[in-house]
Amino acid sequence: MRISHLLFILAIFSAMSCKSKKMLSTEKPPYMPNLNADEERLKYANELAHRFIITDGHVDLPYRLRVMNFRFEKEMIGIPIESDKGDFDYVRAKKGGLDAPFMSIYIPAKFQKEPGESRNLADTLINMVTGICDEHPDKFEVAHWASDVERIFKAGKIALPMGMENGSGLEDKLSNVAYFKKRGISYITLTHSKDNLICDSSYDTTRTWNGLSPYGAQVVKEMNKQGIMVDISHVSDSTFYQVLKLTDIPVIASHSSTRKYTPGFERNMNDDMIRHLKKNGGVIMINFGSTFLDKEVSDQRTELRNKFHEMLNKAGLKGDDPAAKPLIEKFQKDNPPSFSDVKMVANHIDHVVALAGVNHVGFGSDYDGVGDSLPVGLKDVSQFPNLIAELLKRGYSESDIEKICSGNLMRVWKTVEAYAKKQ
Repeated sequence: MRISHLLFILAIFSAMSCKSKKMLSTEKPPYMPNLNADEERLKYANELAHRFIITDGHVDLPYRLRVMNFRFEKEMIGIPIESDKGDFDYVRAKKGGLDAPFMSIYIPAKFQKEPGESRNLADTLINMVTGICDEHPDKFEVAHWASDVERIFKAGKIALPMGMENGSGLEDKLSNVAYFKKRGISYITLTHSKDNLICDSSYDTTRTWNGLSPYGAQVVKEMNKQGIMVDISHVSDSTFYQVLKLTDIPVIASHSSTRKYTPGFERNMNDDMIRHLKKNGGVIMINFGSTFLDKEVSDQRTELRNKFHEMLNKAGLKGDDPAAKPLIEKFQKDNPPSFSDVKMVANHIDHVVALAGVNHVGFGSDYDGVGDSLPVGLKDVSQFPNLIAELLKRGYSESDIEKICSGNLMRVWKTVEAYAKKQ
């Protein structure tokens, strides 16, 4: 009886095994799109955009809202939930798969003139970001750490990490590095349009320090210690090389493109800098502004701007004069500006990959910061799938795209945090 009972049990398991194999053999294979078909490729890109975390190194929403006199009132609930203004809101971000846009705590250089003004503005804008999250806790949450981004993504919300654009917010007090880390600042762009107490700017010809100031060198070391990423967007070339010699950990360029397509534009990174960034382990996050992408577009826009001012001067008018309105409208109709496109953004990504590999590039759109110069196909945060589709068309794998979307930045961010914990 025991032997026959055992044989009976074995027969049952054998039948179950055969049935299981049959079921597996009839299951549908994973969906494989035809990447040569535009519609299927975009559908696949949209799926990836929502499967992977997408980080954006730089979105200028806070300062834009400050300029608009943003207030936390019920009648203002359309901002930043849903709005026809600007480049970012919750609805469009969700549509595009954007999960962790770094809110730029932007401090214009003019605030450097009076002691206290830069720090006060930084605090005001940080309060605005935390206020948005407090007002809409089901939609937004401030991300202080890389792990916060991952947790918030799993919860189905949008993470709002913060980066200070212009280290002038630190003023002349090194202790402010730790202060702003506690307030949620995860990277600091060392300067902006003018030289400051820390370093020289790519836009300024003064060259106050010929790179980093002695105080700036202390700031870089203290940022390493406190776990704040060093952002080398906006800095002069000499500042960049000095930072790389000084820092103990990888750096980022939160919203810069490559100089290959914009010769002479120091705000972007040249080939040698990108190779050095690879050795450092850092990441360049491509700026979407048309003038950052294509010299021909930049030159055409400069020519139009000069022509516009010449027209106003001849009429004896200023841009805000009521009498200038019809002239301006006619000028804009007769002289439409040119734009770059999503393909050129992919060209910049290709160039970084050719020089440094796929582990050193990401997205740093500068949405809400580059005005009307956004490229065709990337006009707001809802259109990230268009860029992913273009990368798929060029042969980038899912793994490559995940790295570009967020993996590369998250690696740097976690490395910076891990270093600080050992100090």
